[in-house]
Amino acid sequence: MSSTVVISIMVALIVLLLIVGAPAKPMRFIAHSTVKLGIGILFLFFFNVFGGAIGLHIPINLFTTVVSGFLGLFGVASLAAIQLFIIS
Repeated sequence: MSSTVVISIMVALIVLLLIVGAPAKPMRFIAHSTVKLGIGILFLFFFNVFGGAIGLHIPINLFTTVVSGFLGLFGVASLAAIQLFIIS
């Protein structure tokens, strides 16, 4: 094989990888965000199950799910503090 054929095949593979790999990043971001929102819903559900015994309830809606999903347990704790000290 001549060197021009090898170089043109390598350039074609690089261009193909650039074209195919470009949409992978937004899909990865959407997948990570969906997983975090699912975890946030689970955090809120379990908090409502166990917090119901002491009279705490955080409604599960888009805002509380986003806060608890992206901030984790600190987000649930901040929502509980808002519910306990500001709203009640």
